[in-house]
Amino acid sequence: MNLSAARTGWRLKEPSIIPGFGLTLGFSLAYLSLIILIPLAGLVWRASALTWGEFLAILVDERTLAALYVSFGTALIAALVNAVFGVLICWVLVRYEFPGRRLVDAMVDLPFALPTAVAGIALASLYAPQGWIGAWFMPLDIRIAYTWIGITVALIFIGLPFVVRTVQPVMEEIDREVEEAAATLGASRRQTVFRVLLPSLTPAVLTGFALAFARGVGEYGSVVFIAGNIPYVSEIAPLLIVIRLEEFNYAGATAIATIMLAISFAMLLVINLIQAWSRRRYGHV
Repeated sequence: MNLSAARTGWRLKEPSIIPGFGLTLGFSLAYLSLIILIPLAGLVWRASALTWGEFLAILVDERTLAALYVSFGTALIAALVNAVFGVLICWVLVRYEFPGRRLVDAMVDLPFALPTAVAGIALASLYAPQGWIGAWFMPLDIRIAYTWIGITVALIFIGLPFVVRTVQPVMEEIDREVEEAAATLGASRRQTVFRVLLPSLTPAVLTGFALAFARGVGEYGSVVFIAGNIPYVSEIAPLLIVIRLEEFNYAGATAIATIMLAISFAMLLVINLIQAWSRRRYGHV
């Protein structure tokens, strides 16, 4: 009996390929708790100083709703644009050889290295009514800077590398023989793209979209200069949080931050569920 139990226990407890699982798991949980969970818990705890009535009053406040609408709306539009054009840029960089290809590939990472304030000032000067690009749209009565359009442009600028750097390695792993096989079986170019290539890229595209969206929601430095910061028009939620802090309204600032956290978590959860579904359907990529 003891021998059987010992054999059973030996079967259940197999040695791990990578040693130290318990130690690394404990370190990972402690690190995540220290860096992420504890600050978020402190944010929620600070907001709990408000009563439910006060919290709901902040939530339904017209200025708060307008700022949330601008932040999440522009971040969503920018992430969608980046998801489309990011895939196109990846296709050009992976499938074609041309002079200056490495230079173009390096330029994709510029938003990572460029300080956000510098990016915001540069974009504001370009898209202002008297700027190099903004002046072209003034005869059409289209204002880019100091509107939600300018905010979207800034978020596209800072979010594009997240899509490109997420999709590019996956696209490089796709064998060209798959495309040749599809063509041999009679598939047109459009069918090859939409029924063979894109399904395998879907999980990576969703990941890049989620990263670009999450970055856009909380972006401040590159947006505040081009937004114009007009209440109810082009004021973003992070700026409204800073305004509440300057007013020493810490509970109100943390309440707005908690609302942003809840909405962001819900939207990212939905994106992750869609991503998991696409992985199950199209296979692990």
